This record gives sequence, C-alpha cells and structure tokens, in this order.
Amino acid sequence: MSRSIRTMVAAAAVLVLASSAMAGNLTGTVKYEGPQPPKVPLKMDADQGCAKKHTTPVFSETVVVNDNKTLRNVFVYVKSGLPDKAWPVPSTAVAMDQNGCQYHPHIMGVQVGQKFIVKNSDGLLHNVHSLSKTNASFNKAMPATVPTAEYTFDKEEFMFKVKCDVHPWMGAYVTVLKHPFFAVTGEDGKFTIKDLPDGTYTVEAWHEYTKGFQPQTAQVVVKGGATQDFTFKVAAAAK
Repeated sequence: MSRSIRTMVAAAAVLVLASSAMAGNLTGTVKYEGPQPPKVPLKMDADQGCAKKHTTPVFSETVVVNDNKTLRNVFVYVKSGLPDKAWPVPSTAVAMDQNGCQYHPHIMGVQVGQKFIVKNSDGLLHNVHSLSKTNASFNKAMPATVPTAEYTFDKEEFMFKVKCDVHPWMGAYVTVLKHPFFAVTGEDGKFTIKDLPDGTYTVEAWHEYTKGFQPQTAQVVVKGGATQDFTFKVAAAAK
C-alpha cells in the first residue's frame, strides 16, 4: 500500500471516529408527584368477543403510574434545535396492533414517509378511524378477513387520535415528525432517544392527560450523550 493510500485510509478512520463521537443517547426518567390516580376499568361487555379475551379487569391507559412512581406513555421528543435537513426515513415500519380490543402501543411516533401498519390480532371487527387534520385521515373497517392495513403520512402533525368506532373505549395517539429523535416511556418510566447529534435542544415531554398535565420542556446540551429527567404534577384544578 502506497503512502498516499495509507494517509487516505487513516484520515477516513479519523473521520468515522469523529462522527461517531458527535452523537450520543439522550436518556432520562419521567417522574410523577401526587396521589395515586384511581384505576378506571374498561367496560367491554357490549362486545362479548372483546370481554372473552380477558380473564382479569382491564383499565384505562389515560394515566398509568408505574410502581416506582414514574409515568408510562409519555412522549419525549426534540422540539427544536435540530438542523433543517432531510433525515433518513427508517426502512422498518411502525406497527399498531388491535389486540384484546385495545391499541398497542397506546402512544407512538412515526417519521414522515415511514410505513405505519395497523394490525388486527383480535380476529374481530374493528374500525380504525384517524382524526388527523394535517394529514389525510383514514376510516377503515377491519373485519377478521383484513389482518393488516398500511398507511404513510407525508406531513408533520402532533398528536392526533386514532379510535375505533365499533369499540368506543379504544384510543391511541400518533405523532408524525420529520426526524427520528423521539421516544415513549415504558413500565419503568424511562426513555432513550438514540444517536442525537451534539448540540443544544429544546426537549419536550408530553402526556395525553392535558386536563391535568402540562407539557414539560427543558433546554438540553448534548455532547456525546446527555441525561434529562422530567416531573409531572397534577394541576390543582384537575385534582
């Protein structure tokens, strides 16, 4: 190998290392302060097919406080600070499943142009109705003979509801972003936004219970990664 080629290879290696060091994971925990909210049972008796899928009570997912006093189903995303560029669209699809006459997951994000697949694992009649306004809405009956339906969204749109007109207790929320830097808290209240480039960002944590929870924002400096926690408290007027 000539000296010039070795120099080029070494320079390329330095660039790869440098680029990998210019991004990191933003992690954190979404905590909850306040009394334990009551569990609201879902009444599925109107459809015995749904009721028979459960042997124990099923509760609303509007507010889910984990055992460690953290909040589930909080959407955390980079609200501003990213460069104005086209971010690669993931080749993997985001899937929402109708299972047990509930939507799984309950809160989700999808990127503009990414495939959004709706599944019907129940083998029952559902009607998937999106209440999107910026993007074209859809309203599709999904009987047992229609196990999947596929959509894409071509515009950004923050938190529109998807509901089932057959089963009124079924609901989920979808956000469409141009970038991939978002996450949803799980049963431990934690989130991880992967591979966020170094920079200073406004990061927002959003919960669907807007009557009691206000969105939480923070200025976050990312340099090879960062940690940012959020705390939600029930507003006095909502208690």
